[in-house]
Amino acid sequence: MGLLGRVGKTAVAAGAATAVVKRVQHRQRGRWSGQDGDQAAAPDATAPAAGQDAKLAQLKQLGELKNSGVLTDDEFQRQKNQILDG
Repeated sequence: MGLLGRVGKTAVAAGAATAVVKRVQHRQRGRWSGQDGDQAAAPDATAPAAGQDAKLAQLKQLGELKNSGVLTDDEFQRQKNQILDG
């Protein structure tokens, strides 16, 4: 498999992780809006944690791609740095 194929698989995996995280965030916002109390503060309090969860999910998928041989060590490091820096 060529470099473009590997990059494509990585992009698909990262996109899938992002889609899952967005669905979870949407579900959590719905739960917060149905509760009594300060509804405006609740989503803001979870925003940093949700961002970290997204990064962790992407890193996990990236590690799985590396372990399965789809990514080389160099490709893994570059993608990992992009996730952590972005």
